[in-house]
Amino acid sequence: MTENMFNIGKIINTHGTRGEVKVMRITDFEERFAVGETVYAVKEDEKLIELVIAAHRIHKGFDLIIFEGFDNINDVEHLKGAQLKITEDQLTDLDEGEFYYHEIIGCDIYTDSGEKLGKIKEILSPGANDVWVVKQPKGKDILIPYISEVVTEIDIDAKKVVIEPMEGLLD
Repeated sequence: MTENMFNIGKIINTHGTRGEVKVMRITDFEERFAVGETVYAVKEDEKLIELVIAAHRIHKGFDLIIFEGFDNINDVEHLKGAQLKITEDQLTDLDEGEFYYHEIIGCDIYTDSGEKLGKIKEILSPGANDVWVVKQPKGKDILIPYISEVVTEIDIDAKKVVIEPMEGLLD
């Protein structure tokens, strides 16, 4: 059931005693956590728990969420560590030149001279721009900043990304 679902965050802890959970967000879409939206909590056993957002606020860089019918800490304690997901139907149409993480992860990455560097295995969002983590066949992972000066071509259908490495990037 979870194969056509997409991560939007992770419940990392409870917050207070009134059923609020602390979420580490992995989505750029504010509307994902809007009151009335449905999300799904998924733990290691892959069991889905459908949740409707009753309240949302941001506190110290984290999203704090209360779900309908979950009124105290005892109701949400078991959700700690769960991934928050949405269904494919809930995906938002993107503008041209925008991509979902799941479309980028798994792409092969090449230099503009045709050298294959490896596969994008994860995306980090540390600040002003995303950083793509590339798993090389041998050696350490490469960190590629997702900026127009470096990433020159993205072909989602071909699962191919071309970069123009800046000085020192591949050292």
